[in-house]
Amino acid sequence: MEADSAQGRSLPLAAPDVQARPPATPLSLSRVGVTGVEKILRISANGSEQLYHADLECYVDLNPEQMGVHMSRFEEVVNEAIDEVVMGEAFKAETLASHIAERVRNRQQGLRAEVTIRARYPERKLTPVTGLYTQELYTLIGTAVVSERGLRRLVGVQAQGMTACPCAQELVADGARQRLVEEGFTDDEIERVLAAVPVATHNQRGIGTLSVGCPEWCDLDVSAETLLEIVEQSMSSEIFELMKRADERAVVEKAHSRPRFVEDCVREMVRGLLAAYPELDESAFVLAHQENLETIHQHNVVAERHGLASEIRNELESGEHSRRHFTLREWLEGGATAPANSG
Repeated sequence: MEADSAQGRSLPLAAPDVQARPPATPLSLSRVGVTGVEKILRISANGSEQLYHADLECYVDLNPEQMGVHMSRFEEVVNEAIDEVVMGEAFKAETLASHIAERVRNRQQGLRAEVTIRARYPERKLTPVTGLYTQELYTLIGTAVVSERGLRRLVGVQAQGMTACPCAQELVADGARQRLVEEGFTDDEIERVLAAVPVATHNQRGIGTLSVGCPEWCDLDVSAETLLEIVEQSMSSEIFELMKRADERAVVEKAHSRPRFVEDCVREMVRGLLAAYPELDESAFVLAHQENLETIHQHNVVAERHGLASEIRNELESGEHSRRHFTLREWLEGGATAPANSG
């Protein structure tokens, strides 16, 4: 305690800034921060409000002369950015992430800051036959990295759907052909029957994720709604929380008329993305991921394609296997720092 001679009172000593002390081992750290920060965001849009449950991760780099970051400042920055951003006309996870990242970098005096937001949000959809409204939940993903180069952002979505296995369907069809031959049907009649009647197979509930990263110089506005449509269309069929019998039949028949492997879903996502955004920058990052929850096995199956838009376009146009697949971490760290050569 130290004395205040003017008032004759004792004042507490200022709390020591332990985090600012030099560490025992002078080594810089790539990322230090907080995860599992949960917020309920009240969004104002078109005259109404909607609640979003969001999970946030915030990181900053740490120089070798500083023992630690000030963890309480992460919470302060998150709250400040939420107050400023989310009461606007429209909510974009990558916009909020970029505001938080800029504040984290400045407040923590770091060279680089990274923020990721995953927000669950509802959409009203019409069932395919009866036209009933049903509420479906999706995940919106926004990531932003701020450094001396500028802002690098990523927007993505995650949705569920249904896939029907092509391999099992062909096995069932072969068995049906054999039985129909034994019953005296002609080859032409058999093919007409199989074309008219959905052939059974085993199904999976699929979880598709599609993300697009824009480099510092890119100003393309990638719509989460467009990404969501691409993800759902990549699978055998969309799924609905509420369905009448006619809707159930339509979903099952659609899925069995479009059997797809987990690998097919990823390829369809990538194809759909490049078709929807032909102007996508060559140094933009693409991540398509599909996980299918198996029904006849205890394991699940996954497939993924990641890389720069230039890598993927070149492979599709040339037919040559691209041996270099840029990873998300490489891209976020600024691996693609100039427009890629498409030649």
